[in-house]
Amino acid sequence: MALLPPAQPRCQIVGRGAIGLLAASRLQLAGWQVSLWLRQAANLDCIFVPAEGAPRSLHFPAAEAPLTLLLVPVKAYAVQSCLQQLASVLAADAQLIVSHNGMPDLAWLQQQPAPGQGLWFLSTSHAALRSADGVQHSGLGQSVLAPLNAKAQQATASVMAMLDTALGPVTLTDDIRPALWRKLAVNAAINPLTALHQCRNGALAAADYQPLLAAIVREVCLVAGAEGISLLPEPTLALVQQVIANTAHNYSSMQQDVSAGRQTEIAAITGYIVSRAASHGLSVPENLALWQALRHTA
Repeated sequence: MALLPPAQPRCQIVGRGAIGLLAASRLQLAGWQVSLWLRQAANLDCIFVPAEGAPRSLHFPAAEAPLTLLLVPVKAYAVQSCLQQLASVLAADAQLIVSHNGMPDLAWLQQQPAPGQGLWFLSTSHAALRSADGVQHSGLGQSVLAPLNAKAQQATASVMAMLDTALGPVTLTDDIRPALWRKLAVNAAINPLTALHQCRNGALAAADYQPLLAAIVREVCLVAGAEGISLLPEPTLALVQQVIANTAHNYSSMQQDVSAGRQTEIAAITGYIVSRAASHGLSVPENLALWQALRHTA
């Protein structure tokens, strides 16, 4: 009897945003069957420009229920409505991987899956730029992944295989909070300033911005400490400056959102910092000023 070829691994991705299409493209090129769950079911043609190499023309079919291994890379403000809409089309044993900028409400997220479903949160530093006809991998990065319930832990092998391909290298952790605070510091320093000044990330390397960047980072580290997370200002500022240098030609997601007149994730980034600072009686004047300047975009 002839042996059947091994089945291609399958996964689904929500939306057509930059990170989602980046993940979808890298997965498909590695041999995965990838389909997209969109607001209106449709196939999608995509020109993928990798970090290295020639552009590739890819085609993604519309995903069909039940959804089984699902990456949910949506904006922070859209997570709640998205998960509510997905609830009826998920497989009973689905694995959901949520990813967005800013600080997630982990306690709320953990209440969402059905008893047999696994839930994860992914934080990534990969950068991608959406265009009219596709997506560009505009900055290599890495990711941190945490299981948020027992059913997720039981599916570690399959989820890690997917995400190491899509947005690797991936570090698996039981406590993602330190990684989230590090990324929050980076986002808080870069995104609001580039949105306000409508500039590329690299513009923040100018000497004029250095005192403000340092002050923003100090405030984030202060609040992190009050939240039980050790985040030191000097290495955190060095990380911010490294990201600015590595993504000098990129526009931040918040800059792009403001430029296009879209809602931003400022509430989950700077708004979160200001809110947590207030709960601890801490003063964060630089972050407060940025929050007040951009609050209308939330």
